[in-house]
Parts: sequence; structure tokens; C-alpha cells
Amino acid sequence: MAPHHPYRSHFGWFKRARQVQVDDITIVDQPMVRRAVGAAALGNAMEWFDFGVYGYIAVTLGKVFFPAGNPAAQLLATFATFAVAFLVRPIGGAVFGPLGDRYGRQKVLAATMIMMAAGTFSIGLIPSYERIGIWAPVLLLLARLVQGFSTGGEYGGAATFIAEYAPDRKRGMLGSWLEFGTLGGYIAGAGVVTLLTTVLSPADMLAWGWRVPFLVAGPLGLLGLYMRLKLEETPAFQAYAEELDKREREKPTNGLRDLVTVHWRQLLKCVGLVLVFNVTDYMLLTYMPSYLSVTLGYPEAKGLLLILVVMALMMPLNIMGGFLSDRLGRRPMIIGACTALLVLSIPCMLLVNSGSELWVFAGLMTLGAALACFTSSMPSTLPALFYTPVRYSALSIAFNVSVSLFGGTTPLITAWLVQTTGDHLVPAYYLMAAAGVGLVTMLFVRETAGRPLRGSPPAVTSRSEARALLAGHASLTVDPVLPGSDLPIAATPKQEPA
Repeated sequence: MAPHHPYRSHFGWFKRARQVQVDDITIVDQPMVRRAVGAAALGNAMEWFDFGVYGYIAVTLGKVFFPAGNPAAQLLATFATFAVAFLVRPIGGAVFGPLGDRYGRQKVLAATMIMMAAGTFSIGLIPSYERIGIWAPVLLLLARLVQGFSTGGEYGGAATFIAEYAPDRKRGMLGSWLEFGTLGGYIAGAGVVTLLTTVLSPADMLAWGWRVPFLVAGPLGLLGLYMRLKLEETPAFQAYAEELDKREREKPTNGLRDLVTVHWRQLLKCVGLVLVFNVTDYMLLTYMPSYLSVTLGYPEAKGLLLILVVMALMMPLNIMGGFLSDRLGRRPMIIGACTALLVLSIPCMLLVNSGSELWVFAGLMTLGAALACFTSSMPSTLPALFYTPVRYSALSIAFNVSVSLFGGTTPLITAWLVQTTGDHLVPAYYLMAAAGVGLVTMLFVRETAGRPLRGSPPAVTSRSEARALLAGHASLTVDPVLPGSDLPIAATPKQEPA
């Protein structure tokens, strides 16, 4: 007999289509789903609250934590410390992901919330360079490393958590609240900094005002931790754990080597989709304010205000996009957004370079609408790529590797290319290249809207819906399985299917 291999027999919940009974189908607890979505979205909001605060208060942080004398060097050192967090995100994903797959999503997400809040809160307590010298930037660096490490397990876990809690027919709409939290956190961070700089003098801002937005993370973190501790484990993970108990098998150890060997196709798809998603995200929300002020000479406050208005309008578009992804499918939404970027990126950048505020806003908003197609669809598309036993690990690792290599570097590379070439359309070319990668990737991704997650039982909102699902029968399958066949709903092949 061939030796037992954990990935060849532990793809999760396993039933043949003709064996499924009503009791096998997950009936989701609607109030619990709402709490799960809220708790997950709050963590994402906290992450981007910090992102917004750190970016908009960077000049002040440079004066507080680094030697005086060269403002440019201070700002560069501040952003270098910020960028360090991206380097450790894949490490955090590689640590928290396997823990989430082995011990459950809820426990690990509670741990990442504690670490994220502690890292952000501690920045607000660090003494200035004038008081403790070199230890000030060292402590800032350590706090950023804690933030980056915890963030590595946050997005993949939060997306997995919502996806596994959501009923199959509402996964897109519920998942879209995750990025709603992202936009809300970013706007809140920018808003707090704007309010502080308006009501405080520059001296007060430098002396103590900069600490306020970081200290806010303390109570927010406690609230998020309370919400996450009140949640139960996801139904999909519970079904997987119960199936293992029935078979009296040990939970597999999801080693990185085995993960890459068996699931490499899905990992590559995830990296490709995250690439176009995050390049568009960081290009519009992070680089464009700098592009407007530095390259085009716009007043800094005006450029920031335009981006904030775009983000505010994206929030309802995001929820609408999640709803449409459940009706139309994930593939039309993402392929449509990639096609829009290929066709409209150059016209949009021409509008941004026009000098007319109305046309500048129109160009930015068009890019924002394309980005909303990604932000609304990706939280339900990415978790569906992977089976339940490896979902947290695979998504966390692939997501953070792609963000670190492609998303987080977008502002830096784009700024360098614009300065080197003098071509103001470089952002459009960059977006088009990313859209090409996303379009090609999505052609190899099967539609998952309305279907159970891989390795999970079907999830519905009521027993009557479960009975209707059994009567229809065809909706039960994740992989292309004929209704009534002997093939399983959650197949357990020897190798991850393409």
C-alpha cells in the first residue's frame, strides 16, 4: 500500500452527491454571519486606518523619530520604516496560515487582532529621538515589524472567515464588506489626521498630537478582540474537523513544501489575481495623491481630497459590486474590470493630466469604479480557489507574497519610471500590464458564484432552501461533477486539479 500523504486524502468534507441529506447541508446562523462579517471588516479597517495615518502624518513622524537637519532624509527614513512591514507580511502569512488551518480560524484571527492593535498602539507610546536617541527609530521599526507580521495573517484569515460563514448565494455581497472596511479605515485615518492638523498648532502636533491616532488603536483593538472572541468557528472548518474525527485520522501537517507541490496551480492563480487587484489599489489610493502633487503640481491637500471623495463613492459601489458578483458571477466582474483597465487606463490618465479638476476627478473615478469591481469580487473569489484544509495557509501566503512583490512596490516603481522617462502616462502602462496578467489568470479560473467552497458542504440560509437545493441537485457541486454521479461533491484527487 502506498504511504499516506496528508494532501491526497484530506481535502475536507467529503460526500458523494447522491449521499447528501438535508442534515449534511450547513444552515447558516444569520445573526452570527453578521457578527462574523463585522468582526472581519473591523480588522481590515484597523489595518488601513494605520496605513492612512502613517502615510499622511509621515512628515511629522520623520521629525519625531529621526535626527533633525535633513527633512528629505527624515521622510525617506520614515517611509523605509513603513515599507519594512511589507517584507515580513509573507512570513506572518506562513506562520498564521498553517495555524489557522490546524487549530481554527477564529483563534488565529483573535491573535492577529491583538498583535495588530498592540503594534499600532505602541507607536503612540514611543519617546521621541530627542529623548532616547537611536532607540526611537529602533522601537518604531520593531512596532512596524509586529504590525506587518500580524497583517500577514489578517487578510487571508478574514477573507477565509467571511467566505466560510457566508451562504453560497450571498458570498460575494458579504465578502465585499471586507473591502468596505478597508476603504472606511483609510478614510477614517486620513480624516483623523486632517482634523488634528486643523485644530492643533504645528508645535502641538509635533509635541503630542501625532500620538492620538495611534493610541485610538487600543480601544478599537479591544472592541475587535471582543467581537472575534464572541464568534464560533466557521461552519466549513467545523464540518472538516468533524469529518476527520469520524475517520479517526490526525489532522495533516500542512507543510509549505507540500502546499506548493500539490496546490501550485491555484497558488499561481491567486498571485496573478492579487497582482492586478493590488497594483490598481496602490496605484490609485497611494500613488495618485503623490502623482498629483509632485508630478502635476497640484496642491497636496486638493489631491488628497479628490482621492478621499473617490474612496467615499467607492464604498457603496463596493457593496453593489458584491451583490452583482453573486448574480452575474465573479468571472464577468473581474474580466470586465481587467478589460476596462486595458481600454481606459490611457484615457483616464490623459484626463488626470488635463488640468481641469472636473476631468481629473472623472479620470480618477473611472479607475475607482474598475477598482471597485476588484475589491467587491476578490474577497469571495480568492478563498474559493483552495480546499478547506489549506485555505487559510494558501491564501495568506500567496496574497502576501504578491502584495510584497507587486502591490507594495507599485508607488515606488511608478514614481521612478515617471521620473526616469518623463512620460506622464507610465501609470497607465503599468495598470495595463497588471490588467493583462489579471485577464489571462482569470481565463483559467472557474466560476464559483453560488457554489459551495472547495472541500466544504453547501451552505444555505434555511432548511427550505436546503430541500430545494437537494431537489435541484446540480448546485451541490464545486468541481464539474454530473448530478447523481458517484463522484464526490468535494473531490479528493491525488493532485490539485487545474
